[in-house]
Amino acid sequence: MGGLSRAQKIKSGLQIVIGGHLVAAGIATYIGNEKWYQHVVMPTLRLLQPETAHSLAVKCAKHGIIPQMKTVQYESLKTTVWGKQFENPIGLAAGFDKNGEAVDGMLKMGFGFVEVGSITPQPQPGNPKPRMFRLTQDQAIINRCGFNSDGHDTVYDRLRTRLIPWLGPVVPDDRNMLNENLWSPDRPTIQGKHVPAPGIVGVNLGKNKDTKDAAVDYIAGVKKFGELADYLVINVSSPNTPGLRALQGKEQLTKLIDQVLAERAKLSRKIKPPLLVKISPDLTEQDKADVAFVVGRYKGGVEGLIVSNTTVARSPSLKSRWKGEEGGLSGAPLKEKSTQTIRDMYRLTQGRIPIIGVGGISTGQDAYEKFRAGASLIQVYSALSFAGPPLLPKMKAELAEILEKEGITSISEVVGADLKTESNHAVAA
Repeated sequence: MGGLSRAQKIKSGLQIVIGGHLVAAGIATYIGNEKWYQHVVMPTLRLLQPETAHSLAVKCAKHGIIPQMKTVQYESLKTTVWGKQFENPIGLAAGFDKNGEAVDGMLKMGFGFVEVGSITPQPQPGNPKPRMFRLTQDQAIINRCGFNSDGHDTVYDRLRTRLIPWLGPVVPDDRNMLNENLWSPDRPTIQGKHVPAPGIVGVNLGKNKDTKDAAVDYIAGVKKFGELADYLVINVSSPNTPGLRALQGKEQLTKLIDQVLAERAKLSRKIKPPLLVKISPDLTEQDKADVAFVVGRYKGGVEGLIVSNTTVARSPSLKSRWKGEEGGLSGAPLKEKSTQTIRDMYRLTQGRIPIIGVGGISTGQDAYEKFRAGASLIQVYSALSFAGPPLLPKMKAELAEILEKEGITSISEVVGADLKTESNHAVAA
């Protein structure tokens, strides 16, 4: 710098310092440094509007701009549900990747499975913005998005394209050949390297706002995604589509499931994708009993429940300025309500139907409570928006530690333990 003026030297020095900080920041973000996310990345994202921050996160995952989190495989967290092997039981809930853009990025982050959607047959913009509200003080989110969706065709093309190395240009008669050949020596290669396993991906189906007969849209979803999805979800519990929750009624749900199952039976694959129903945490005791009765009457039909969607209830304890906004509330305030609903549905279905537990999960202990209540798998979303990518390895480590302390070798041993304990106490009494 001998020939530079004093001002040029200062400018050059500042560039070096700023560049060094940017490099350090990039490295910290890339390796998933927890404190860096906690004190810098997530607070910075919270300066953005919630939906803007969400869109940015999806785009980053879509283009592979995600941290390289320390990957630890815990044998105790491996589980099998619907004949499918999950490396861990923590999935990404529907609502984050509505349009199937970020599947591989989120699987790479360490999720045991990813659920995309809700997807509507025709593209629709959803409700007017602003429609997402961050309740930071309450660690919660309120949304009234209203099934904003790119539509069946666009999302199908995205999901189909990512599977081309495995399925080839034509959908095979049996999607399950994928699972049979995942770890075979002759599995697909690109440039001499084995193609990573495609991961478990569920597809959450919704209806267009203006569709009069909801069954038409759900049938279209089964027909469109039935050959690709690892499981299908009938979402009849979003509070943001007028009249949707009425489909949880006994007669309405029976009629809907009958038609959806009839369409699923037409799929060419030999082993049909499991069909799940996503329900509300706001159901009355009679509503829960009705849902349990309806799903229980189909042997080999409805194979799972997702418990639960967001709630329209508002606790007086909420502190955020946004607490009065209309829409569905998710996050920490939903935790107890969703756990109780899981417990109720596990009891009502006598533990015969696997449950995916959702709502207020942010720690390994939260997850453990969901499993004890009756969940076979769990999903997170809101907590991810507050903690960022470090949430996942932390949760897995905490959960594995709890199991080890309890002397439990498999997460499946925990499922429904609360009800089993209650039964033992009743017998003893």
